[in-house]
Amino acid sequence: MKPVREHNLGLVLRRVAEQGPRSRATLALETGLNKSTVSSLVADLIDAGLLRDSPVEERPARVGRPPQSVELDPDGPFVLGLEINVDYLAVWATDLAGEVRHRSFVTNDNRATSPPDVIALLARMAEEALEQPFAGSRHPMLATVAVPGLVDRAGELAVAPNLGWVGVPVARLLNEALEDPPYAVRVENEANLGAVAELVEGAGRGLSDFVYISGEIGIGAGVVLRGELFRGASGFAGEFGHLTIDPFGPPCGCGGRGCLERLAGQDTLLRLAGWDARMRCEGARPEWPGAMLADSARAGHARTLEALSQVGHTLGIGIASLANLLDPEAVLLGGYLAPLSQWLRVPIEGELETRALAGRGMRCRVLPARLGGEAAVRGAVALSRQAALEEAAALPTA
Repeated sequence: MKPVREHNLGLVLRRVAEQGPRSRATLALETGLNKSTVSSLVADLIDAGLLRDSPVEERPARVGRPPQSVELDPDGPFVLGLEINVDYLAVWATDLAGEVRHRSFVTNDNRATSPPDVIALLARMAEEALEQPFAGSRHPMLATVAVPGLVDRAGELAVAPNLGWVGVPVARLLNEALEDPPYAVRVENEANLGAVAELVEGAGRGLSDFVYISGEIGIGAGVVLRGELFRGASGFAGEFGHLTIDPFGPPCGCGGRGCLERLAGQDTLLRLAGWDARMRCEGARPEWPGAMLADSARAGHARTLEALSQVGHTLGIGIASLANLLDPEAVLLGGYLAPLSQWLRVPIEGELETRALAGRGMRCRVLPARLGGEAAVRGAVALSRQAALEEAAALPTA
């Protein structure tokens, strides 16, 4: 259990981070702490470089001087979000208020590169972020890495079938590549982080129970129940892409056959629509296949429309199983699926109505996610920021 003062420091800091500039009197009212305690806590947070007096007046007083507000110090700590996916790498940096201070993106076929070499490239991207003017001489408080595979409770990548990686200690390798940085490195599944991002700032805001489906070369899912990310007993929940649809179907990289992502994944959809699935657009964003196929669908290309219908029905079979099991308020179609949602929704809803036991009584909506191919890295910085705000109050004063 945290010491009481540390708990209260975190309470005040998170309130300012989440609600913006506040006067000490307002913080006392909102936290239930007395004014003298809040004034002392704010002084400590200013000394630690976490807060500063704000030029923003909370609300002019009727008589006398307006109350002085405090806000997060823009020159205070910041956090990193990093992503390793099958065909790209990304790095973001944000301050504790969530303002993006740096972002970078590099296309790279990570299937053809060894894990240490991929992680070394990611480390160079992180180092380049720290060389930007916003960072000055500071280090981030925390870095979270999104990966497309199972992450165990110890933070090791157990398996990533679409990368061909097994048992890769991502955090240790990244720490070695960064020469033991003075900040913690955490690892999390990319679909889980996409769900976190949509919950915090996307289509999941206001929802209590939903499933975020990550459409990349593979298909994953992040499950949110009662407003919290559900990881499962071992941290492996959400492997929606490896739900068996056809036990006699094509072999999958996981060792099974007929997995959902082999029948409805990005490469399959491209092939069904008549495109070369190996084609990559230099420098393209992660969701580019969806945007390209959406243009083709809008133009009325029959083969594309047929492919979307087939993939929509396949996704619908899997989503109906999720609906029967979890009864979510919504399923969010993310990644390359988001720009295709207007064509995928009808076949998905048709399968839901047919296969969900509740039929039309099921309240589950099919919605496009809002954050596109950047959802995972945005979720990585969001999780870093959340953890940093929890830990920042324990920092020694400057």
